[in-house]
Amino acid sequence: MKSSLKWFAVLTTIVMLFILLGGALVTKTDSGMGCGRSWPLCNGQLIPDKITIELVIELSHRLVSGAGGFLVLILSYMSWKKIGHIREARFLSVLSFGFLLLQGLIGAAAVIWSQSDFVLALHFGISLISFASVFLLTLLIFEVDKKFEAEKLIVDKRMKFHIIGVLIFCLAVVYTGALVRHTESSLICKDWPLCVNDSAALPSNLYEWIQMGHRAMAGAIFIWVSYVAYIAKKHYKNQKVLYGGWIAAFILVFLQVTAGAFIIFSRQNLYIALTHALFIACFFGVMSYLMLLTSRSKKNALAMQKGSSTHTVKGQDEQDITPTVPAR
Repeated sequence: MKSSLKWFAVLTTIVMLFILLGGALVTKTDSGMGCGRSWPLCNGQLIPDKITIELVIELSHRLVSGAGGFLVLILSYMSWKKIGHIREARFLSVLSFGFLLLQGLIGAAAVIWSQSDFVLALHFGISLISFASVFLLTLLIFEVDKKFEAEKLIVDKRMKFHIIGVLIFCLAVVYTGALVRHTESSLICKDWPLCVNDSAALPSNLYEWIQMGHRAMAGAIFIWVSYVAYIAKKHYKNQKVLYGGWIAAFILVFLQVTAGAFIIFSRQNLYIALTHALFIACFFGVMSYLMLLTSRSKKNALAMQKGSSTHTVKGQDEQDITPTVPAR
């Protein structure tokens, strides 16, 4: 049963990734209204009579999202039963399905009633949280913690601040990136890294502010992650899961920033844009796992302290009962 649960978790994680990329594809191709103002049907029909590429993209995304919803629900139930004794398993089960449902409702509302770009930009972030929850459930099912000896990890205050801070800031970067897509501001600035490389003037309109604001935040998170990866390499190399996590985070955020630049250079190539979304999803997954480990740090410290105390007392007891040889 555990083997089948592992494969099912992997399948669900992959489907969740397709849902993320599918949502980005819908936005990039402007296919959100491919089925008209009708949901869940397309133009009020079970089988549409007029097929367009926008309809195919939007309908495919709806079908994959629906299938993903059932998979996440089943995975949540199975995880609750099989690994419910793990502290985070039940919380992640509820979180993964709850946020996927919320994502679907926002998507439906956008189709039926229309929403502002600032509300629609929340859609990708919500999907990201649902994906990360399923990803963490999969790691728990595969008992990755034991392979990394995560039960011995103790995160100090400095590193805890960086992990929590980067994770929260990542959501802000994701929101501004989604806002760039929904406001169609991707190519409002023709150059990179400045809006116009020959001029350092401030943005002149809302769309330029959105684009340059996102670039500034992406640059800030790259510098932040680079700095913490350096700290991890210098001071935490003996804690493999923490060191490896930050190195992976650095590689992913570097690739994400590079892909963002190439979106401008390629004049919004679709494949590069989807790769950009893939990198940020993987980065958020890595940071979410570091956050999970951070939440266990205090418990690990108490367990190790208790084990050390028990070992000391046991050593003293053995010394006390050591027979003494009377002097002759």
